[in-house]
Amino acid sequence: MSAGSTVRMTTAEQLSRVLALVVGEPARFQVRAWDGTVAGPAGAPLLDIRSRDAVRHLSHSPDELGLARAYVSGSLGLEGDVYAALAALPLDDAAGMGGRPIIPRQRVELAALVARVGGLGRAPAPPPEEATLSGRLHSRSRDRAAVTHHYDVGNEFYRLVLGASMVYSCAYWRRTDDPGYTLEDAQRDKLDLVCRKLGLHDGGEDVRLLDVGCGWGSLLLHAASTYGVRGVGITLSTSQAELARERLALAGLADRVDIRVQDYRDLADGPFDVIASIGMAEHVGQEAYAAYARHLHSLLRTGGRLLNHQISRRPGPTREGRSFVSAYVFPDGELLPVATTVGLLEGAGFEVRDVESLREHYALTLRRWVGNLDNGWDGAVELTSEGRARVWQLYMAGSALAFEAGRIGVNQVLAVRLGGDGASGLPTTRDGWYA
Repeated sequence: MSAGSTVRMTTAEQLSRVLALVVGEPARFQVRAWDGTVAGPAGAPLLDIRSRDAVRHLSHSPDELGLARAYVSGSLGLEGDVYAALAALPLDDAAGMGGRPIIPRQRVELAALVARVGGLGRAPAPPPEEATLSGRLHSRSRDRAAVTHHYDVGNEFYRLVLGASMVYSCAYWRRTDDPGYTLEDAQRDKLDLVCRKLGLHDGGEDVRLLDVGCGWGSLLLHAASTYGVRGVGITLSTSQAELARERLALAGLADRVDIRVQDYRDLADGPFDVIASIGMAEHVGQEAYAAYARHLHSLLRTGGRLLNHQISRRPGPTREGRSFVSAYVFPDGELLPVATTVGLLEGAGFEVRDVESLREHYALTLRRWVGNLDNGWDGAVELTSEGRARVWQLYMAGSALAFEAGRIGVNQVLAVRLGGDGASGLPTTRDGWYA
């Protein structure tokens, strides 16, 4: 369809073509325009373009970020199953590099279509939920601002989404065929899997545990109550730290666990017997990762174990420009291939002993979180904003699809600081971890 023939098209047909140019493929969805016209295959997911502001977002940023801005602002809506809608918007090419760039000829067509539907004008201001950070990348102040943007949304909002466990990383689904096996059960089993990989079932009260990026204290709560360990948890989120302390005090464990608002770079009171880093290293960045790994190595006693639980991307070049996730969810977050992570840990002096992929587990977990959000939608909006609820819905549903398709993964890497005699102190098999 040429730009010159759009005069015979309805508004919805023209908007359908705009979206096809942005996502790089013919429309696999229906479009409903603000004037009530509808275009696209019957029965397909429906995109409701409610105002010309959605077109302006797309014309100034004809990519994933423009679509996200339109959706978060409410000028574009999704009707029906959110997973089907996201699957119909193929923004990732085979290399996982984001939507295809628009070539000059397509830009001319896009401009003509935008003009015909009355979408010319300044770009609307980004929704207030979009992160704006300043300062040097991964400086202490910028990292704190990034963490605050993501985690200080409100403890009650996270409780609604995550459930009673308050664990913000993938669960470990030991029984997927049991309808009575809940998200909380799977999160308890994940926490226990981490504890057993760290050998806490053998150490008891003599073990000192460091949890880097401790969140709301769930791992330390489980480790101290189940295995009697002493622990330190650090986070850059004040609201997380406050709730973690409350939970530990209610459990009678405040004297065994110290929760701090502290940057990992400022930790200096080792040695620790074991260290857990669960869903934190994604915030570190590749440039700083070697120093991060060396610092954790220095904080461990000889023979101590590290359990690093981290989302990974496929090997290859990284995408350029801001994505939806970097703008709205994890500003400055960086995903590394698992081979890169393993190499950096080994370069810091660790011996890597075990790598386990939990990719499918994260997809299952995210679908439960999306269900929690959908079921508590009105409460989530009241606790934060409709835009914030839309961000989390889009992020979690899109991430579930990405894990299912293998575009991203998540891995637990168990590593040891060896002594001079080369003894690792690990069992000869994995059997004890799953008992």
